[in-house]
Amino acid sequence: MPADDLPTRNIALLIDADNASWHALDPVLTALAEFGSVNVRRVYGNWVKEALKGWRDMTVKHGIEPQQQFDLTRGKNATDMKMTIDAMDLLHRGRVDAFGIMSSDSDFMPLATRIRQDGLDVYGFGNSNTPEGFRNACTRFIDVNALLETTKPKRARRVEVPFDQSVPPAIGTANATATRAAGTVDDPELLHLLHDAYDSLKPDKDGFVGLSALGQRAANRSSFDVRNYGYKRLSDLVDAIPSIDVDRRENHVYVRWKD
Repeated sequence: MPADDLPTRNIALLIDADNASWHALDPVLTALAEFGSVNVRRVYGNWVKEALKGWRDMTVKHGIEPQQQFDLTRGKNATDMKMTIDAMDLLHRGRVDAFGIMSSDSDFMPLATRIRQDGLDVYGFGNSNTPEGFRNACTRFIDVNALLETTKPKRARRVEVPFDQSVPPAIGTANATATRAAGTVDDPELLHLLHDAYDSLKPDKDGFVGLSALGQRAANRSSFDVRNYGYKRLSDLVDAIPSIDVDRRENHVYVRWKD
């Protein structure tokens, strides 16, 4: 995809916490950035359950709106009904261009079918044992286990920073601002975020990807902003990272992760 031809669709991601693993959320958000911006993020479940603790943590990290649904009757999942109602509300408001459904539950097959009847895409994310009916009802279905596996080998190339170099100076000290501006390599979380964004894009024959596309991938997964690191532009930030090659061609910026 050309650097300036980025998807601008508004995507709603609805998550069935009882039937989806929070471990896959980062790669799911990165994958959805290929299709647009995930501006609506909701996760459904009974938050009294200790098993959903991982999802509770994700709501804060990724700005996801938790939706409480009590288990009113044993053996009946009211979460599915709540998700379906919310999806139809969003559909008829006309402000959502596509849906992501993170679940391995076949009960969402009618919902996916109904959304597609209105001409909107549905991107499903579930386990390999997700019933075929739900898989086929989606515009595209992605196995989250395979998605997680594809990220493992590439992470070995990331730069490891010694612990004593990764701790930023205290706010208010004389060199705090300067160190934060120039010391981006000392922030492993930033490097991991940019590296995952790079891995999600298709590079050219020389290994370069568009900087605009990389920035969108990163922003879709977190509240990433270059000004938090002391820079005005993303191009200035990547220029300061030794593990990234930068190439400027005809008013466009391209980047490549060094091996």
